[in-house]
Amino acid sequence: MTVRTTPLRKAFDHRMTAPGTDEAFLAAALPFLAEGLAAADEPPPVAIAAPAKLDALRDALGADAKAITLVPHTDWYTGSAANAVARAAGHLAAHAGPDGRIHLLMEPVWNGRAGRSARESAEWLRYEALANLLFAPTSTTALCVYDTRTTAPALVAAARRAHPDSGAYEDPLRLAAELDATPLPRPPADARRLPAPTTDAVRSWAAGHGLGAADAELFAKAVTEAASLAPVTTTLLWGEAPACVCELRLSRRVDDPLAGFVPPPPTTPPPGQGLWFTRQVCAYVDLRRTPDGTAVRLQYG
Repeated sequence: MTVRTTPLRKAFDHRMTAPGTDEAFLAAALPFLAEGLAAADEPPPVAIAAPAKLDALRDALGADAKAITLVPHTDWYTGSAANAVARAAGHLAAHAGPDGRIHLLMEPVWNGRAGRSARESAEWLRYEALANLLFAPTSTTALCVYDTRTTAPALVAAARRAHPDSGAYEDPLRLAAELDATPLPRPPADARRLPAPTTDAVRSWAAGHGLGAADAELFAKAVTEAASLAPVTTTLLWGEAPACVCELRLSRRVDDPLAGFVPPPPTTPPPGQGLWFTRQVCAYVDLRRTPDGTAVRLQYG
């Protein structure tokens, strides 16, 4: 009979494991899931991992596998890092226990989107760092899996800086600032300048550069939601579908590193959700300080 104990902590517990074999994965995963099963006031733990790892867990767990939710990681991580934030926040709101209590074993697709380029890896590392702030009010326990057979050594080393239990942890704001220190490419000389980022003007431009009607509409809404942050002094558009880009120059600084990552209140009707909506729709959203405000650059695809 399992004795359920009352947890002493009330803080986000963000852990990391970097196995190089199936045996090492199970050695980290099985105690973690057992901890979740024994925790008081928690629903069953969730394991989000590569299908082969889920099969290994089923074999090792035996009858206990029925008590754990097993999710292929390609079903969970279906878009950008901002989409992953939304998925995790939504799951906690719908399924976690009091104070967000739940054990989540999480393996992003590091040999897929998350690791396909330095640009994409930086987005996911920012998510891993900011997760320490985004989920700080919860009592969620997360174990992030970085399989060294499918994850580049540099990515594993960088990820250690985002996990408090790694021995290499750094302040999330410092790490995010370091990622943002890389200069963005200058807009091309032939970028289209709009008098104002109106929905109609952006939609028309996007449709003329290859986006279908539905995508052009989403891109236009993403731009106008970003423009709601502050008065816009400059609007530039360039690129071709799917990689249509807009850069907005705002007249004030947006200094909050979590801008657009914190879910809006449930009562807020879409699309009136500011940068949250923009991050959910676009593949990339970058904020950079300028001498007189902030540049917001968003890329649709």
